[in-house]
Amino acid sequence: MDSPCIALLNAAYDGTSTRRNFRRELDAHLVEFDAANGELPESFEYDAVVVTGSRASVYWDDPWISPLKAWVGEAIEREIPCLGVCYGHQLLADVLGGEVRDMGEYELGYNEVAHLGDSPLFSGIDGRFTVFTSHSDAVTSLPPGAEPIAENDVSNHGFRKGHVFGVQFHPEYDTETARAIAEGKRGAVPDDQLEAVLAGITEENYAAACEAKGVFENFTQYVRDQRLRPTAAD
Repeated sequence: MDSPCIALLNAAYDGTSTRRNFRRELDAHLVEFDAANGELPESFEYDAVVVTGSRASVYWDDPWISPLKAWVGEAIEREIPCLGVCYGHQLLADVLGGEVRDMGEYELGYNEVAHLGDSPLFSGIDGRFTVFTSHSDAVTSLPPGAEPIAENDVSNHGFRKGHVFGVQFHPEYDTETARAIAEGKRGAVPDDQLEAVLAGITEENYAAACEAKGVFENFTQYVRDQRLRPTAAD
C-alpha cells in the first residue's frame, strides 16, 4: 500500500531539528508546513495531520496560533486522523474544548509514563515506559468525551477522542535534540535539576526511550486502516 500522505504542521520557531526528527520517525510521505510562520495547507487532501512541539503556549496571542487552531478544528470535523506531540497535544486538546494551564515548573528529561487501557497508539509498548519530556504547560482538563490513554504523577501524557490522539512526551527526540532542549532551559529551571537532566541524557536512557517511538508506527498503521474503511458510497 502507498505510504500515507501526512500534513506535518511544524510549530517550532526554529524547525530544523523538529523536521529531522519527524522525517526520521514517520514512515509516510510528509508535506511540511511552517505553522509558526503562518504557513498552513490550502486544502484537506491529506490522510492525516501531525502537529509538532513548540516553545509557544496554546493560550498565547501570537498571530499564527488562532489560524492554526481553526485549520486543525476543520480537519478534525472532517474526521482526518490527527496526532499531536507536546505543544501539538495541548493544541488538539484546546481545540476540542479541553483546558491547558501553566504548571509553574518544568517536567524535563527522561521520565516514566504509564499508558492506560488498550489504545491502538500504544500497541506493543510496555505498560510503563521511558520517555523524554520537556514541558511547563499541561492539559489539566481533557476535552469532553476524550479518553485518557497515558499519564504519570505530573500530568496527563496522552488522550484520544475519535480519530484524534495526543501525547505530551517527545517520542521523536534523539540525544542531540534532548541535550539542546535541556541546555536551552538554563535560567528557567534550577541548576541542580538541569545538571541532573543533562547527566541523564545517555545512550542507555535513549535506548530505553526508543520503545516509545512505536507510537509513530502505530499511528501510521491506524491511518492506513482508516484508508481501508468502506465509505457510504461503497
